[in-house]
Amino acid sequence: MLAFLLAPSLLSALITCTAAAAVCKPNKDTCKLDGLSIEGLPSTLPVPTLPLSYVAAAIGVQNYTCSAAGNYSSIGAVAELYDISCLGGSKLFTTIQDRLMGLWEDAPNGLTAQKLVSSYTQTKANTVLGDHYFVPNPSGKGGLSPKWDFTSTGSTKRNKNAFVIVEKVGGATAPTGKQDVDWLATKSVSGGLAGLVYRTDTRQGQPPASCVPGQSPNIQVKYASKYWFFGGSVHHK
Repeated sequence: MLAFLLAPSLLSALITCTAAAAVCKPNKDTCKLDGLSIEGLPSTLPVPTLPLSYVAAAIGVQNYTCSAAGNYSSIGAVAELYDISCLGGSKLFTTIQDRLMGLWEDAPNGLTAQKLVSSYTQTKANTVLGDHYFVPNPSGKGGLSPKWDFTSTGSTKRNKNAFVIVEKVGGATAPTGKQDVDWLATKSVSGGLAGLVYRTDTRQGQPPASCVPGQSPNIQVKYASKYWFFGGSVHHK
């Protein structure tokens, strides 16, 4: 609980301005995407061919249901995304997902990622980019598709095109271990936010190995990651 009580100032330091990390609050002059790229990209994922538009850290939950086969299957995810472009070139950029995961794990039961974010980012340098969740497949073929939605906050607020719905084009086991959800490459099927979205640097998020069909309830598993947005017509400011 002590870690949680200290979290507001720590979270602000992690994402906004900290002299120790030599980073600054977001503005058009100091927060650059130049030189930022995915490190350690597995060979099974395609190399991005579009320019980087946004880079974010996220905390949220992976959602699962118990299948008839006795294992958990994914039914989507919900997450909040922070702008971390201003951390580029600092050691904190490399470790931000670990630090956020620590805060997220220490948060009391019942506190959502959205409430955590809204409680700790009421600053002049609001770093929330938007939300990640799943929607019905826009093709009408059934199932769910990942969506990133930047239409409700920051410089893209009320921009109806500041979203992207994607389909998977590649995946790779997390190099950090089986407890972490896969790294992913996806491409846009709708929206102007990005042409490609990658999930990397994942922490946690995997479900238990087995469940009891008809008895085990749906579960939510906390996770953190980085998300990279390439291309699109809605750009970082």
